[in-house]
Amino acid sequence: MPVKIRLQRHGSKKRPFYFIVIADIRAPRDGKFIQKIGTYNPLTVPASVQLDRQKALDWLHKGAQPTDTVRRILSYKGVLYLKHLLRGVGLGLFDEAAAMEKFSKWHSDHELSVKKRQEDHRKARPGGRRNAPPPRRVERRQENEAQG
Repeated sequence: MPVKIRLQRHGSKKRPFYFIVIADIRAPRDGKFIQKIGTYNPLTVPASVQLDRQKALDWLHKGAQPTDTVRRILSYKGVLYLKHLLRGVGLGLFDEAAAMEKFSKWHSDHELSVKKRQEDHRKARPGGRRNAPPPRRVERRQENEAQG
């Protein structure tokens, strides 16, 4: 039974929200799935992803193939890098402690870059309603007296 890691769409029209699921390739996109391993919201900047890293890694080791978008998400969250490091441990290139140290260093650097991107977006965002001054009220009675 070929298995894919793919997105399952939810949300309303033009407001997508996705579940990251493990599903048989013959199942419909929003249909039956084996296991839900996370969520993906592309509307936030940067896109918010909640992912169970261990479940995703287990399914990759079992042979599940991610779709292109899910592959990018797994790369963004470091699952593919962790799989790469564990492969090196299996080949005897370095021990597991060194692999976890490399991954934790990468993860901390990645978190800093994500926070910086969020802050830059927040600063660059136009004023909007929150930062705009309150609208000026014009007294109609004063306008009428000035005209009359």
